[in-house]
Amino acid sequence: METTSRDPELWRQAKSRAKFKSHLFTYLSVNALLWVIWALTSPHQLYPFPWPVWSTFFWGFGVVMQGINTYGGLGRNTLMEREYEKLLRQKQNTLR
Repeated sequence: METTSRDPELWRQAKSRAKFKSHLFTYLSVNALLWVIWALTSPHQLYPFPWPVWSTFFWGFGVVMQGINTYGGLGRNTLMEREYEKLLRQKQNTLR
């Protein structure tokens, strides 16, 4: 087995994106199954509001938040980079 040198930041991003894609696939599959079960078994006259909407909405909110965190939406990674550079400059100034 060949060992390769990996950029730790890129490796972390790759793992995070792979986890997100897996979570998204699971979310879509399970919710599709729940909606099919609801459509085939629920008497729509007794309870017209579909119960799978709860899992779709709340779990979907979690998936969206994970996607924003993974793909750097809302500038979070940029803010972290700016803070890191600021701290690095402060450290360099104290060493002088």
